[in-house]
Amino acid sequence: MKLAVIGTGYVGLVSGVCFTLNGNHVICVDKDEEKISKLNRMESPIYEPGIEALIEMNLREGRLSFSSDLQESVRRSDIVILAVGTPSLPGGEADLRYIEGAATEIAQAMEGYKIIMTKSTVPVGTNEKIRNLIASHTNHPFDIVSAPEFLREGSAIRDTLHPDRIVIGLDNPQLEPTMRQLHQGFTENIFVTDIRSAEMIKYASNAFLATKISFINEIANICEKVGADVTMVAEGMGMDRRIGSSFLQAGIGYGGSCFPKDTNALIQIAGNVDYEFKLLKSVVEVNKDQRFMIISKLHESLGSLRGAVIGIWGLAFKPNTDDVREAPAREIVEALVAEGATVKLYDPIAADNFRAGYDHPQLRWCGLPEEAAEGSDAICLLTDWAQFKDIDLHQLAGSMRRQILIDGRNVYSKEQIEGTGLEYHSVGRPQMGGLSGYSPSVAGAV
Repeated sequence: MKLAVIGTGYVGLVSGVCFTLNGNHVICVDKDEEKISKLNRMESPIYEPGIEALIEMNLREGRLSFSSDLQESVRRSDIVILAVGTPSLPGGEADLRYIEGAATEIAQAMEGYKIIMTKSTVPVGTNEKIRNLIASHTNHPFDIVSAPEFLREGSAIRDTLHPDRIVIGLDNPQLEPTMRQLHQGFTENIFVTDIRSAEMIKYASNAFLATKISFINEIANICEKVGADVTMVAEGMGMDRRIGSSFLQAGIGYGGSCFPKDTNALIQIAGNVDYEFKLLKSVVEVNKDQRFMIISKLHESLGSLRGAVIGIWGLAFKPNTDDVREAPAREIVEALVAEGATVKLYDPIAADNFRAGYDHPQLRWCGLPEEAAEGSDAICLLTDWAQFKDIDLHQLAGSMRRQILIDGRNVYSKEQIEGTGLEYHSVGRPQMGGLSGYSPSVAGAV
């Protein structure tokens, strides 16, 4: 099949590249000429493990191309995939200007029948609006399909090629064989439903996963007070097949481009039909509060942070990505600066993106994690990059002014901490090192 993918962000680029792997010919389209030039040089504008190798292979084999000419790309394609951004507006609702603009341009470019497939995350009812908008700008026939994506940054290629399921929303049943053919080789688990239900599945899925994260973080906070270990609690919970082990890792909360945006959008969707989504509002509130647990633990150990030197390990919202959108690190670093600390920052991939969005005279940018630790009063681990687990903690402690390690992702084990001299704080686990944390005499009433 011949596809045009409109938008070369995470969803568009990964989807376009992966669709070439089952024999389709794909044109990825973007208005950003610099981005298109970069892609034609086989350089990815996003950090995603394996993406550049696939771009190079498929460009050389002629199945993949990049263009800024939307009209010509649409005319050459059978299926046009909408993968433009739907960022949050100040009130939390999705901003649909970009997808509406792209839909209008698609309609004006059409010279015959097209299938318009939406992969962007859009509120329920948006595909119907897209249909009406396109119909108002063309007399050519077309069909609308909703095919929400469920990829995770850092494992986006694997998630696209080997998904748990593919959701297809249709109102024309005759399109089902074509949609199954388009996704052949990815999975046999294709769930076909109506368009509005497909739109809702995306939001409901992300809201539920966000709920699991906030729930286990609340459990972690209780564990700290009663002397339990949240990692053991989560493991025991996850053995129940009704619960499952995924998304039960306690930490400093979720970030990125999906969960914050989609939870707020679903709250707005509910509000638009006069329903107050109390549970999801609490999920969002818990997540916002959880990241400041890092600041509380620093106060517990250091008292005032004015004049303190704090090292930060990890700025991306998760490992294996350079995405700093809604990353907990942003608010944590801003809080440290506001309290008068000097902050030394290190991230193996995301430092440039973080610095482009926020810089300050109190920030020191480091090229190695050891550099961020040297002379610091405390180190705060905010992103669980694999390289942090292998750092020599004995040597690290010797380079610090005060030996405090705040592990916001529960990376280290008791065995790794013992004998290092570090005062170690984690999330929802008994303290190790300099502080004992739980005291039966204090918690006797529990």
